[in-house]
Amino acid sequence: MKRIIASAACALIFAGICMAATPTFNKDIAPILYQNCATCHRPGEVAPFPLLTYQDAAKRAKLISTVTEKRYMPPWKAEPGYGSFANERRLTDAQIEVIKSWAEAGAPEGDINEKPVQPVFTEGWLGGEPDQVVKMPVKYSVPADGPDQFQCFVLPLNLDKDVYVSLLEFRPDNRRVVHHALVFLDPNGAGRKLASADGMYPCFGGPRIPVATLTGGWAPGAVPGARSQEYARPIPKGADLVLQIHYHPSGKPEEDQSSLGLSFSGPPSRGRTAAIMFNTRINIPPGDPHYVVKSSLVLPRDVELGGITPHAHYLCKEMKIAAYLPDGSVEPLIWIKDWDFNWQGGYQYKKPLALPKGTRVEMEYTYDNSENNPRNPAHPPVRVRWGEQTKDEMAVAFLAVVLPSPSDVQSFQQQLSAQYLETIFSGEVTLEDLPPEMTPQQRQTVTMIFNLFDKNKDGKLDREEVAALLEFVRSRR
Repeated sequence: MKRIIASAACALIFAGICMAATPTFNKDIAPILYQNCATCHRPGEVAPFPLLTYQDAAKRAKLISTVTEKRYMPPWKAEPGYGSFANERRLTDAQIEVIKSWAEAGAPEGDINEKPVQPVFTEGWLGGEPDQVVKMPVKYSVPADGPDQFQCFVLPLNLDKDVYVSLLEFRPDNRRVVHHALVFLDPNGAGRKLASADGMYPCFGGPRIPVATLTGGWAPGAVPGARSQEYARPIPKGADLVLQIHYHPSGKPEEDQSSLGLSFSGPPSRGRTAAIMFNTRINIPPGDPHYVVKSSLVLPRDVELGGITPHAHYLCKEMKIAAYLPDGSVEPLIWIKDWDFNWQGGYQYKKPLALPKGTRVEMEYTYDNSENNPRNPAHPPVRVRWGEQTKDEMAVAFLAVVLPSPSDVQSFQQQLSAQYLETIFSGEVTLEDLPPEMTPQQRQTVTMIFNLFDKNKDGKLDREEVAALLEFVRSRR
């Protein structure tokens, strides 16, 4: 009898422990949703439904459990331990398990007194009132359904003098359809030549501007940094900004007229620029499930790396970029195991990475052009090459570089250009081998160099002619 009573007591105690351990919305789930999901899942934002109340979450408990367990939500593609980034939207294994247990238990609400206060979100300009606001020239109409759209808008600044921007903030007008945005500096009006009379043009993949510089961006949940003269961006007199927006249909016709806020300052004390890694020699056979594209560059001087923005299209499935330092150590920069074009964005490091001169940055992207790739836009698969259209592919990474002073930027870019020429003129080449993304001016310059070193005028550079050209390039660094 004593054993029966003891066993019953143990069972009651165990049941009590289990009951006490059952997660509730108010105590366990609300804090997770408020911290990681509510920035997008609230009225007026891009997410399709809010997750602020118990009623919001309870009726979607199984869905929330499924998408978090698969790590589809919250959207954060960078792998842990491969780069330490600011504002990570990543749930821990323990948080995912708590959500799963709550859903399996029937999504109990719990004690209302344990519920945290709902987050309060700042309305208007998050970085403070800007000095100049520029808006899309017209309202853009987004259809109720159909494929996602990528549209560029030319935003004239009408500057009568050079300025310095300490903060650039994108403010989405219609968060239900604005998926993400990128801002490019257009110094010579190239965007105006592409745009229609209403100041816009389609631009899947990129702004299609030869000398465009990535200047800023926005994705749901992004918060602008503090104003900083130290890293202020120079914008020359007469320059335009080109705003590329990715629109996602919401299920009903929508309109958007987003804007940019610019805060001005004095000249920066440090240099800020970008190193671009890419490989245009992409030729993916139909059916190939594992096509690898590589690229590398060597840093010509000591730099700090503030962030990284990888880019490809629909066939890419994995990205890995790492820095190999002269002392033999390796600094992982980013690893994305499940690239999704619909969730691309820039990644800022928690602390800038110091990379010494001679560091070799290596990029490796893997593509799946098989029928088994659910993101493949072609059925059956077709051969895919480099290009900016949906049917094409890219392999690009933008490295946000910080230099000791603004005067260092020009020489740094010249040194990178010399490396670029070395990449083009590696092995025996003809003018037909020139990368398709080169601007007419770049192509003219490279053609002139090509003809100068084509001593026998046979239309190609043999190894001896290439060696002479590369020696010339190195001497000009």
